[in-house]
Amino acid sequence: MSTTFSYQQLFSFSKNIFIKIGCSEADADTAARSLLSADLRGVDSHGVARLSGYIRLWEVERVNAKPAIRIVHESPSTAVVDGDRGLGLVVAPFAMQVAINKAKQAGTGWVSVKNSNHFGIAGHHAMMALENDMIGMAMTNASALVAPTFSKERMLGTNPIAVAIPAGDQPSFVADFATTTAANGKLEILQRKNQPMPLGWALNKEGESSTDPSAIKNGGLLLPLGGDKEHGSHKGYALGAIADIFSGILSGANYGPWVPPFPAYLPMPADMPGEGIGHFFGAMRIDAFRTSAEFKDHMDKWISRFRSAQTIPGQEKVLIPGDPEREMEAERIQNGILLLSPVVDDLKGLATKFNIEFPC
Repeated sequence: MSTTFSYQQLFSFSKNIFIKIGCSEADADTAARSLLSADLRGVDSHGVARLSGYIRLWEVERVNAKPAIRIVHESPSTAVVDGDRGLGLVVAPFAMQVAINKAKQAGTGWVSVKNSNHFGIAGHHAMMALENDMIGMAMTNASALVAPTFSKERMLGTNPIAVAIPAGDQPSFVADFATTTAANGKLEILQRKNQPMPLGWALNKEGESSTDPSAIKNGGLLLPLGGDKEHGSHKGYALGAIADIFSGILSGANYGPWVPPFPAYLPMPADMPGEGIGHFFGAMRIDAFRTSAEFKDHMDKWISRFRSAQTIPGQEKVLIPGDPEREMEAERIQNGILLLSPVVDDLKGLATKFNIEFPC
């Protein structure tokens, strides 16, 4: 069973929940927009389905609802931001805006973040740069669920990377991807649907291939992008490591197996070397390289040519990164967002807990 809600219903509900835990009106608005951007773009694993997870982190005092987010180190084009244990949904937009402001002055801006929490989908933050005629980048590390190539030990998170590039007449290019074969959220969706997991996504705790979407809950491991060495898992491992180093080591956050877990019931890693979860953001002003008009004209040509590429018989047309999410956003703004029954029940539980009316 599933139920459809309008964007505005879910946005208002989520914002009210964030206010109930002590967020300011502005921070609650920012957090709800960050969260719901996932549902709009079809990344259902990272939207309101995770709202209760953020609340549980607040309940165990791992999230500070009233953070004093601040720059603790900077140069003309770089900065380190301390998130003061705030919601990553709030800390990340703050840091991305710092990167944009730096780029306005210096041409490019680069910001690393420490002492934060899970920030939702990376694409939402990277896309902030588009409104300023800039290329945006966003990445984060996450709790260790991923085994490096040849290992059966959890060492990296799903560590997503997003790049948003403006075009002219064509829609923007927006690549937003986990550095694993599949994000953990996709396994959670399969669990809710009681469906098997494709081979090549994860291993069980013995290091054997598995189709059980609960394998991770039972001590298993996610695989880097590529799955195994023969299919390029060493490249996925390298991408995840890059995101981890930029987000964690560069900022002073935790990294590798020491990144705090998202589930509040899991214990914190011992001997953590840094502070909280780390992120990394970049903004590049187009006219720091060539005129915006010239760049966008050539981006349009690039996109148009790739769209017209010959396809294998029986296959769909060639897509540009960001196409499926853009089409999903337009459809869901028009027709609403479909939530599975377990997610609806979870949200109803929050409504009861905080004495908030649940949208019909």
